[in-house]
Formats: sequence, C-alpha cells, structure tokens
Amino acid sequence: MTIKVINEQQILQEAMEVLMTHLEPSKVLKFWSACKLGEGDYLKLKDKLFEKETVASLYEKIEAYQNYQS
Repeated sequence: MTIKVINEQQILQEAMEVLMTHLEPSKVLKFWSACKLGEGDYLKLKDKLFEKETVASLYEKIEAYQNYQS
C-alpha cells in the first residue's frame, strides 16, 4: 500500500488559490494577516500566484469581479 504525503507548502498554495478565486483581494489579505501567513518571501509567493497572468488577464478578472459584485 502506498501513501501519498502532500507537502504542507502545496496545501497552503492550493488554499491560497481557492481564497483568491472566491474572495476579494482585501479579504484575502485580512485573512493572511489574521493567520500570520504574511511571513516568508512575498516576492516568491507573488510570482507563483500570478505566474500565468498578464495585465490583460488580470484586468478581465477585476472587471468580471466588479460586474459580479454590482
């Protein structure tokens, strides 16, 4: 029998992606602050979170989110 052990960092990364998908950025930041998740290398995290994004794709997501909130 094989057991797959998931790296803690992978779990945190997946959780952050879920939060970023379902919450507005200010709420995610408040959550990180409350959980003291802001420790570590923000630049590496930022690069990983937005590695496949462009200005245009981020603009579309912001616009879609704002339209959804209206």
